[in-house]
Amino acid sequence: MLREQKTNKMGCPSKGMLEAKSSKGARSMAALEPATRNRVELLEQILDRDNLNEAYFRVLRKKGAAGIDGMQVGEMKDWLKEHKGEFLEALKIGKYKPQPVRRVEIPKPDGGKRKLGIPTVLDRLVQQAIAQVLQPIFEKIFSENSYGFRPGRNAHQAIKQAEAYYEEGYTKIVDLDLAQYFDTVNHDILINMLREEIQDERVISLIRKYLKSGVMEGGIVSPTSAGTPQGGLCEALHKPPYAKKKIMQS
Repeated sequence: MLREQKTNKMGCPSKGMLEAKSSKGARSMAALEPATRNRVELLEQILDRDNLNEAYFRVLRKKGAAGIDGMQVGEMKDWLKEHKGEFLEALKIGKYKPQPVRRVEIPKPDGGKRKLGIPTVLDRLVQQAIAQVLQPIFEKIFSENSYGFRPGRNAHQAIKQAEAYYEEGYTKIVDLDLAQYFDTVNHDILINMLREEIQDERVISLIRKYLKSGVMEGGIVSPTSAGTPQGGLCEALHKPPYAKKKIMQS
C-alpha cells in the first residue's frame, strides 16, 4: 500500500507579512476581530482612520517604484494633505477608480521572465488597508500546511515541518509550479469565493475594480479579463518604526 505523501509549499520569509506579530505598532489580529463578526460593514473597517494610517506607514516603509502616474512614495503625504477629503469620499461612495498597473518584467532563476504589475502609490495604500482587514478573516480558513505569505509563518517553519515528515518515514517530495497561474485566475470564481466570507458588496465591488483595472505596457493600456497582477515582492518590515505622525486625521 502506498503511503500518502505530504507536500509543503515554501514561500517568502515572514518579514514580508502584512501582519507580522513582531511588528511594533501594527494592528493586531485581536484588534481586527470585530471585522470577522460584522462583515456587512467591512468598508468602514477599511476606511477607519487608524487602519488607513497603519496602511500609509506600511506603504511608506516598503518604498517601491512609482506606478503609471509617476507619484513616488515620498510624495504621497503632500498629495493626501491636499486631496484627502475627496479621496476618502470617492472610496465611501464607490466612485474611486483604481489606475492600471505598470507592467515590468524581471528575470527568473530558470532563465525566463516574471511579469510584475506595479500599482500606483495610492492604489497600494488602499490595497494595504483592505488587506489589513481581510487577512484576519481569511487566515482562519487557510490550510495549516501553507507557509507562504502568512502572518507568523515562514520558509524556516516549512523546512522544519518537512524534516518532521522525513522523521515519520516520508521520503518523497512533489514540487509543483503552475505555469502562469496568477495570469489566468478567473475573476468570477475568485469573487464568488470571496463572497463566501465577505457580505459587504461595496468591498467586493472595490476588489473587482482592482482586478479589472487594466495593465499599461509600452505606454498602451490593455484591459484585464483574467488574472491578478503580481506586484508584491517580499520586503523587510522588521525595521525601526517611523515616528508616526498621523496622516488621516479626523
